Amino acid sequence: MTARKPRYSALALLREGLRGQRGWTPAWHSPEPKRRYDAVIIGGGGHGLSAAYHLAKDHGITNVAVIEKAWLGGGNTGRNTTIIRSNYFNRASQDIYDASVNIYEGLSRELNYNIMFSQRGSIELAHSAAEMEGLRRVVNAMQVSGIESSLLSRDEVLAMVPLLNPSPDCRWPVVGAAIQRRAGVARHDAVAWGYARAADGMGVDIIQSCDVTGFRIEGGRVKAVETSRGVIEAEVFGMAVAGASPELARLAGFQLPLLCVTLQAMVSEPLKPCLHHVVASTPNGAYVSQSDKGELVIGGGLEPVPSFARRGDLRKTAEVIASVVEMFPAFSTLKLMRQWGGTVDTSPDNSPILGPSPVPNLYLNCGWGTGGFKAVPIGGKMLAHLMATGRHHRLSAPFGLERFESGRLIDEAHAGVAHD
Repeated sequence: MTARKPRYSALALLREGLRGQRGWTPAWHSPEPKRRYDAVIIGGGGHGLSAAYHLAKDHGITNVAVIEKAWLGGGNTGRNTTIIRSNYFNRASQDIYDASVNIYEGLSRELNYNIMFSQRGSIELAHSAAEMEGLRRVVNAMQVSGIESSLLSRDEVLAMVPLLNPSPDCRWPVVGAAIQRRAGVARHDAVAWGYARAADGMGVDIIQSCDVTGFRIEGGRVKAVETSRGVIEAEVFGMAVAGASPELARLAGFQLPLLCVTLQAMVSEPLKPCLHHVVASTPNGAYVSQSDKGELVIGGGLEPVPSFARRGDLRKTAEVIASVVEMFPAFSTLKLMRQWGGTVDTSPDNSPILGPSPVPNLYLNCGWGTGGFKAVPIGGKMLAHLMATGRHHRLSAPFGLERFESGRLIDEAHAGVAHD
């Protein structure tokens, strides 16, 4: 039996690229905005596109517009370290993030688009006996909730990650770790593109280069958004714009308890496969994984000063690299290829805000901080549920804006879990 001839040869692919891809059809359309829709979602990142998809799929609402001021996935969706996990301490956080992991596990099949989800496991290191006790607390909380997680001894960690510094006298000695084996990484732009293509296929209008400049409010409700491409009316509106959330809220006449700071990441030159898990350290704030291209994807903690600059601070870069090199001495000879930053919106309790805004028909999806990418599937699904029904899903109910008045906070900042 002869092998089937590939649809596109290498020469055909090269020719197609040089002539501007005239033989390929676009994955989604670029329509002019209509005057009116049933629903409008502001923000064309992962959460906004996921919400549009679930409005159409779960609720049969297809007369939907996704408005993006730049290009799809060009914000935080394209500026993160692609880690997916649900190893959180509080039950509400565990439930919502694990629901997201569950969706990610079948998302390539659901969207008919390979998001390259690699469940390689996430290892959270402990460098002291006290830190190990903190990880025991988190693992116990997860196991009580029925979520997969376990502890690793020092020898087990070094066997799984042999490039870690084994010396007990280094600055970050390996004492043990917690591991979530279902955790992993995915291709961030593929997640956005997969949702965009699926939503477009069900009739959703995806409108890029369309900046929201104001809201038209009548009778206490949003009637329309004013954009750089005209006024767009709708019955209900959703907002999933990450670091732009405070400014958009201001345009709608209210304030959000969010602090916007830069989170930066960087990649090394490519090398042969040598790191088969995501490895993170809460105490020094560094985490590293290896991409399919061989690059080391490195991230660190939040910048110390609020900012909307998407470049990061050199001192933070040096701090992160120093921690990574001290944990992995073999990486000290590698060159950095590129570095970038994203603007994350952090809430007072380091948990997201999902639910109604002070304006009745405008719903919020924001405050994910450093956890936005891992929550793309469930964050969009929850926003779609809110917009379609006007009420909370049980998973989103604990994350409403009203918790900051009632004091029912979901504090993940001090729960002993790394944020990435």
